[in-house]
Amino acid sequence: MDFDILRRTMIDTQIRTWDVLDPRVLAIVTEVKRELFVPTAYRHLAFADYAMPIAHGESMWTPKMEARVLQELDLREHHRVLEIGTGTGYMAALMARLAGMVHSIEDHADLSQMAEGHLRVQGIHNVQLHVGDGSCGWAGHAPYDAICITGSLPILPEAFKEQLAVGGRLVAIIGQGPAMRALRITRTRQDVYETAVLFETEVTPLRHAPLPGRFVF
Repeated sequence: MDFDILRRTMIDTQIRTWDVLDPRVLAIVTEVKRELFVPTAYRHLAFADYAMPIAHGESMWTPKMEARVLQELDLREHHRVLEIGTGTGYMAALMARLAGMVHSIEDHADLSQMAEGHLRVQGIHNVQLHVGDGSCGWAGHAPYDAICITGSLPILPEAFKEQLAVGGRLVAIIGQGPAMRALRITRTRQDVYETAVLFETEVTPLRHAPLPGRFVF
């Protein structure tokens, strides 16, 4: 199986058609070997337009969604990034190639350990992995220039916005299935945020996510 041909086909037929045209993003998607981050049993589907199951009922985003979010975060070499939901480590690897440091939070120790192995094989050393509950962010290394939340949330906790640096961008999937929307929130000033709707999707809910308050008569 020629993974390089499959990778080029994925970029041309899935990623570019989703308006991902940033040459830096396309270069990173070409360089980071996605097939080495997917479960071995699914390696032949590494470049399919498919939410790849991993463990604990989790799944990887589709390749086009990974690339689109990477483009929306607009990462630079000096940026500090927060990722909630490490999974196999692939998204962290992509972000690490564009940013200065990535802090990635995963509440399953076995997934975090697996991701560490994947990142080591790829020679990526600017990702710091943490095991814990990131459903309200990770204040220890805030503020962040970019935040990527890989599980969906019914509502966005204010803590995430507070941990975003001025000028920083946050991408989150908000809503309850099947009506979920990917949002990009930019902190333009200390108390001012701008929100843009990127696309509709449906992804696995983030564990431990705060629920909307119930209306009481």
